[in-house]
Amino acid sequence: MHQKRLSAPRTIKIPRKIKKWIVKTSPGPHNKEAIPLLVLVRDYLQLADTAREARKIIAKGKILVDGIPRKDYKFPVGLFDVVTIPDLDKSYRILFDEKGRYFPREIEDSNLKLYKILDKTMVRGGNVQLNLFDGTNILASNEYKTKDSIMVEIPEKKIVDHLKFEEGALVTVIGGKHAGEMGRIKEYKIVRSSAPNLVTIESEKGTYTTIEDYIFVVGKKDAEKPVIDMGV
Repeated sequence: MHQKRLSAPRTIKIPRKIKKWIVKTSPGPHNKEAIPLLVLVRDYLQLADTAREARKIIAKGKILVDGIPRKDYKFPVGLFDVVTIPDLDKSYRILFDEKGRYFPREIEDSNLKLYKILDKTMVRGGNVQLNLFDGTNILASNEYKTKDSIMVEIPEKKIVDHLKFEEGALVTVIGGKHAGEMGRIKEYKIVRSSAPNLVTIESEKGTYTTIEDYIFVVGKKDAEKPVIDMGV
């Protein structure tokens, strides 16, 4: 299935008037704003000149997403996913640029991925299931809270670090007009209504307030850099 390029998500950086159609993502991780794997291979990484060439590369299992070969050319790829091309010995992390659009950054720490915890569910045996931002679920202890982030080894999905949502934590903004920017949590305000809770961020560009859904913790309190390679 395809969709018109003009209606494609603005998070995807593609020419919109040269051709009419673009492949649409299959159901899977992330949301409707994810990049179809074919588009990533052809337009972003430029590993193929045509859609047919890109489909052949993908069908042979030559592209890994979070350590797993993906053969569906419509597979959705999104924020913080790690894309590896073993034949080239290269790996990339999907991040936002300063305009809130996806871009692949070449990295060395291809065995690590960050997840934001959206919810927690009790399952059989008294275990806790963490419901993560891209649709992934992981069993864990009850020490983790919603809005926290966890660093995970992939593809095993073993938790190796815990980043708390707290004042002073290093964060990146993943939505709204400040998408792609980084700063620190200055204040968290719970709104006593149906409106979303608010977070005040201090950054090099100044102080601003956004909603909690747009905040993703990438570093611990007072840390100078994110726990993963984000180019800063």
